[in-house]
Amino acid sequence: MSEKKVALPTKMEEVEQGCVLYNIDPIVMKYHYEVDYIHSYAQDSPFFEGLAKGELKGSKCTKCGGTFATPRSHCMTCGAETEWMQLPLTGKVHTYTTCYFGGQEFLAETPFTLIMVEWPGVDTLFLSRLIGVAPEDVKIGMDIQAKFKRLSQFKPTDVYFVPA
Repeated sequence: MSEKKVALPTKMEEVEQGCVLYNIDPIVMKYHYEVDYIHSYAQDSPFFEGLAKGELKGSKCTKCGGTFATPRSHCMTCGAETEWMQLPLTGKVHTYTTCYFGGQEFLAETPFTLIMVEWPGVDTLFLSRLIGVAPEDVKIGMDIQAKFKRLSQFKPTDVYFVPA
């Protein structure tokens, strides 16, 4: 009994896809790319859960007492574990910059103001956006208040600041 061999394809299947060629030297082109991304915040999950509830959470070292405006599981100074702490919803502008270009998340908002928020008794600063004030009116030391998006996306951009 002889076995029949199945013929394998000798040509790659081609699919017509949209692509825009902008330049040839070097080649610059635009094409659509989409992917579902599964992400875990792991030990930082309580920070993002707090944003959804209108809370800001930082961390405090259980050994040396260092306090951090951005969450971390271990102290930057002594390496000991940290615990969660509540941050105030009001603070001051430590420094700022006006951004005239940003990633896709911020394109519709450009120019926008990024600030470093400071709180009394907290050893580090917190990066966020300041809205509701013209870039030329932002001042170091300005009193500010946290605001939260009503529909949380569990992203750092769920919190922003406005003049207090």
